[in-house]
Amino acid sequence: MIYKDILIRSAAGERLLAVLLDPDKLQIDRVATLMEKINKSIATHIFVGGSEVDEHVTPILVAEIKKHTLLPVIIFPGDVSQISEQADALLFLSLISGRNPDYLIGKQVQAVQKLRDANLEIIPTGYLLIENGKETAVQRVTHTLPMPKKNVQDIVDTAKAGELLGMKLIYLEAGSGAMHSIDADIIKKVKEDLRIPLIVGGGIRNMDALGQAYNAGADMVVIGTAFEQDETFFERLQQKETILEIPKPLNGFG
Repeated sequence: MIYKDILIRSAAGERLLAVLLDPDKLQIDRVATLMEKINKSIATHIFVGGSEVDEHVTPILVAEIKKHTLLPVIIFPGDVSQISEQADALLFLSLISGRNPDYLIGKQVQAVQKLRDANLEIIPTGYLLIENGKETAVQRVTHTLPMPKKNVQDIVDTAKAGELLGMKLIYLEAGSGAMHSIDADIIKKVKEDLRIPLIVGGGIRNMDALGQAYNAGADMVVIGTAFEQDETFFERLQQKETILEIPKPLNGFG
């Protein structure tokens, strides 16, 4: 099971890295070349999803990705239409940082008909959108405001509430194209209060930002296709030993 594997690897101190592929931005004819690069990198998981994706595009992309990698492919859905049985798992997101009932429970109810008989591992995930300096697609689509980064305790309490509600993962998100990644202090304080794995994404474009997220306590970091624009960053990501250069305090679960 993918979630059990995340638990074991995170508790053992392994750095997990997910590459997020947006079906609205990635052309099918580029998948083979891109996956060859990702397979050579330190990536441990593939996330597929986006805030604004045309219907039926995601299943086609997932099927093509699966042809070219053995890495777990996990749906990171922006909408019910992005659910694909071709994938290995689905992050069953609840936008607990917002108060729009559609994204707290409404969309999840709509998804049940697709998920009831689907052969997908479903991982309940508390999703928190954090202020990053600009409006994000998530903000526009969900009609919710990000949590102000100055309100650290509110962020910590919201993440903990997600865990107490039964979420298996907490995801701190700055948003696609974020001007700033999540502050290390926020990551650290959220992680200290959790007993489940913490995912951090948005605005991570270089090794320093990647290292800061891990050192602050992120169990998994998510980078977008923006990594292709920085060849130096990508070259370092291709080196398996890169991840060993960033020490991580042991912090198991349970």
